[in-house]
Amino acid sequence: MKDRFLQFFRKVYHLKDKIAFFPTIISLAGCAFAYIMMYAENQGISKYLIEFFPQLVINNTETARNILTTFIGGLISIMVFSFSMVMILLNQASSNFSPRLLPGLISNRKHQIILGIYIATILYCIFILVFIEPSGNKYQLPGFSVLWSIIFMVFSLGSFIYFIHSISQEIQIEFIMKRISSTAHKKLQNLLDLEKDKEFNFPDTSNWIEFKSKETGYFQDVSIKLLKEISLHNDCRLEIVSHKGTLCYKGEVLFKIEKELDEKNTDKIYKAFDFSNDEFIEDNYLIAFKHLKEIALKAMSPGINDPGTAMNAIDYLHELFKLRIIKQEKDFIFEEEECIILLHIVAFEDLIYKVMASLRTYCKHDVIVVKKMLLFLKDLKTYTSKEDKIEIINKEIENLLVDARIAITNKTDLQKLQDI
Repeated sequence: MKDRFLQFFRKVYHLKDKIAFFPTIISLAGCAFAYIMMYAENQGISKYLIEFFPQLVINNTETARNILTTFIGGLISIMVFSFSMVMILLNQASSNFSPRLLPGLISNRKHQIILGIYIATILYCIFILVFIEPSGNKYQLPGFSVLWSIIFMVFSLGSFIYFIHSISQEIQIEFIMKRISSTAHKKLQNLLDLEKDKEFNFPDTSNWIEFKSKETGYFQDVSIKLLKEISLHNDCRLEIVSHKGTLCYKGEVLFKIEKELDEKNTDKIYKAFDFSNDEFIEDNYLIAFKHLKEIALKAMSPGINDPGTAMNAIDYLHELFKLRIIKQEKDFIFEEEECIILLHIVAFEDLIYKVMASLRTYCKHDVIVVKKMLLFLKDLKTYTSKEDKIEIINKEIENLLVDARIAITNKTDLQKLQDI
């Protein structure tokens, strides 16, 4: 039962990032409220309010119909415009920045909620319009329900104004980079807090029982809560061999277990792994390094030629690397000061090499951008006292200078870089 619930929860977790998830939920809520109001009208709520609060009730059939039809037509136009703006945002982000940014933009919850408010209001107005019957002596117009449609319309107009404000920010690359950086910064800081004042002792796992991947896919996340539960219940430790965010091929070692478990428990461990093509920084902070790097590369391409954006992306990478350099090279999960789960992560050396190799290839001809990268690497050395990491940074500085000497021919520019 718990396994089924976990699978259901994981499906819902991925659905919430789809552009249609929240609009569907809010639309159903609008339909449900329309039926509630129909029931209240059948109980005579409008007739009661006319006697005591006549100002709250619209009691003219033609006026009510005109209001509802106007609202429906107007909201459809607003919704089409808003959806067009979202498509423009996605197209611009894909062409000018990086197509990998699209999942994060599509999963913007604010825009999904606003779209849901539009659809819910349209559906509510349609249901109330259908509920209006031809006038008769014993018929009471659902005037109070029409009043609610006016309230929803005012709320929808307010949402539209907020949407224009929000979309004007979302389309700015500076806002996108800041959102990427802040999300990854928060994730990294949480991991550093978990490592604080902890001793990392984990036994040799070379003789542990290996379990291989049953499918080929991108390993994006794993349920730590479920793994802890299995580990504590069976009094065994686990090692997650595959790196989050990497392509895991079928037949590769996925995880190791300290001792043999029954098939039921091993199936639970397999179900804890999440394979998906969508990349979300909330699941893996390394995605932020990839996105910021690709934004800088796109900005330095001949078609875009925007060194300012590239330097801003390097600044955000600088902030993230300041946290990553002081982080341990592996993730450990503790229970009462005892390490029970080991997770392998991309090493600092591999991470900074992948970022710098791409940046120096596309930016080596621009002396200002190269200077920015040199200052970034020089400052990064002040955040660690470990000789091995300082040596890694020195190696990247030398690689950058080698490429710069080939691409930059001006002696004055080269001397300024050497002085740094």
